Amino acid sequence: MYIVTGGAGYIGGHLVDYLVSKNLEVIVIDDLTYGRYRNEKAKFIMFDLRQGSIVELTEKLEKKPIIYHLAANPDVRTSMINIEEHFERDVKVTLNVMELARKVDAKKVIFASSSTVYGETKKIPTPESEELKPISNYGLFKLLCENVVKYYAEQYGIKSISARLANITGGRVSHGVVVDFVKKLRNNPNLLEILGNGKQRKSYLYINDLIEAFMMLEEKVNKIYDVFNIGNTDWISVDEIAKIVIDEMRLSPRIIYKDLTAEGRGWPGDVRVMLLDISKISKEIGWSPKMGSREVIRQAVRDLLYGYKSVY
Repeated sequence: MYIVTGGAGYIGGHLVDYLVSKNLEVIVIDDLTYGRYRNEKAKFIMFDLRQGSIVELTEKLEKKPIIYHLAANPDVRTSMINIEEHFERDVKVTLNVMELARKVDAKKVIFASSSTVYGETKKIPTPESEELKPISNYGLFKLLCENVVKYYAEQYGIKSISARLANITGGRVSHGVVVDFVKKLRNNPNLLEILGNGKQRKSYLYINDLIEAFMMLEEKVNKIYDVFNIGNTDWISVDEIAKIVIDEMRLSPRIIYKDLTAEGRGWPGDVRVMLLDISKISKEIGWSPKMGSREVIRQAVRDLLYGYKSVY
């Protein structure tokens, strides 16, 4: 039996689709703040993991589930403004999820962390062993969450994995630079505003590749606690992303840059360069992405323009 927190959200919804396609029993726990997706084959529990009674929730669940903890506020930008709200939805929720995992004797917990825990490291590609120095509250809170997960794993013997994700896009993606550009050009086909200087360079992973990585981690990793980067082997600049979006939409807009930080960042806390070293996950469990970052971006744009057709 599977429990997916944040299962009505972007990544969670795709994961739930995959699990139910394999005729697996799935329970989604979500309060529908950030996601609205529902797969009718999964049981849905409306629950606020910040404030609800974990004891009451435990009574509704079977013992020994596998838990995918994906519930979070996904917006790096607003973490620098709505600090308390982000802290509660990330750190407090993760503490409650791990307490839930303890009470139901979870077989395994897979936590969706982020590449933002590294901050602006000079070591590119960045391995899991690199020093963790986040530059945003989002990254800080993800790092705190990792420590909560690790503590519960080692203290209570709950096998757990922190998966540090690159930028995930494609499918029913609802936020991020691709969505932002498509929305802007739909509103005004003659002008595209780019946050930062356009030189920010990051790697992107297609949603289906992420789901495959999750499944392989779940199956093959049996340590009490471990950390894995999940990303791509290449990267792409914001300017290049803009060109792909413009090409797919068959437009010729004027481009302007809005540098909010005077440092080339899209916003305070934006990591300008990110490329994860994925050699650990490739060597230890045999996973690798099927699409490079440019192909991922182009497919994500097409998913938004023409509709995403689930492969599950």
